Amino acid sequence: MNPIQVMAIVGTRPDAIKMAPVVLILRDDPRFRVRVIATGQHREMLDQVLKLFQIVPDEDLQVMTPYQTLAQITTRVLEGLDKALQRYRPDVVLAQGDTTTTFVAALAAFYHQIPFGHVEAGLRTYDKYHPFPEEINRRLTAPIADFHFAPTERARQNLLREAIPAECIWVTGNTGIDAVLWVAQQPFEPQDPALKRFFAHTGRTLLITTHRRENWGEPMEGIALSIRDLLDALPDLLALLPMHRNPRVREVIQRVLGDHPRMILTEPLDYAPFVHAMRHATLILTDSGGVQEEAPAFGKPILVLRTTTERPEGVEAGTAKLVGTERACIREEALRLLTDADAYARMAHAINPYGDGHAAERIREILASRLV
Repeated sequence: MNPIQVMAIVGTRPDAIKMAPVVLILRDDPRFRVRVIATGQHREMLDQVLKLFQIVPDEDLQVMTPYQTLAQITTRVLEGLDKALQRYRPDVVLAQGDTTTTFVAALAAFYHQIPFGHVEAGLRTYDKYHPFPEEINRRLTAPIADFHFAPTERARQNLLREAIPAECIWVTGNTGIDAVLWVAQQPFEPQDPALKRFFAHTGRTLLITTHRRENWGEPMEGIALSIRDLLDALPDLLALLPMHRNPRVREVIQRVLGDHPRMILTEPLDYAPFVHAMRHATLILTDSGGVQEEAPAFGKPILVLRTTTERPEGVEAGTAKLVGTERACIREEALRLLTDADAYARMAHAINPYGDGHAAERIREILASRLV
């Protein structure tokens, strides 16, 4: 019997992280033949994750250009995937999450009448501009997909409300938990002096990530000022902020925080150092979706620097809290967690609703049962 031909498409660092467990488990199964196509939507950040998981793309579309617009990304990815699908004619196309690469992969598969599997399906805020453009990427992908691998029951219910057939939806857990637990088991020794300082610090530690488009400008200013307030209020607090490469993010961060002696600003971290930084942090502030899922795996409370989240399960479970971008609100909530042991323990001990580390196995068996 011929193996099932799978095309797995990745474009950004989150894509690669969450698709890696699926690619690895399918690659080791003789029932499948996997080809990985990288669009290169995020260049360096994508490459380092693929290297970490020892995944070599079969083809790289290299769509990244300086200051590209969403329209340019969309058209370049679509043209590249159209040619790749013509060449390989897979039995199924897989992509993850909410990036432009994912939506376009679904569209390209539809044009070629090839089944499409959406890993991490069903996340919603129902506000089309938050997060932007991810919310619409998700919603446009859903009616095209044939396999909806929902990470949670809430995500499944979202899809059912949108008239997605129940027999096309499976609750698998989130593959990001598979990935983060795998990386956490690997040996790690920081090489960069700044990271060595962070990991050696015995006081309280703060890890921050912020980059979303809706937070550019004044919201980013509020986030940065609140971090400075926290550092001034707590003499033993050391903060680490890996800066996104976008100059609109960096200008604010460097101007407000660059001169503080207990603020460590670095280039974007490779995934392995970032996972271990999450494990070492006392508290995490983020506007990232993936971090909202990953940090609870290590019992780390999260303050979400957004007014909405497509991952409400964490808020409901108590692992995360929405605090927006107002300076005073962020400062107040972070100080409470950093100084109130009971409030901290309630969040740290909450159960992670996003999975048990076996999502990729479930996806493999679903594909095998439906495509053999």
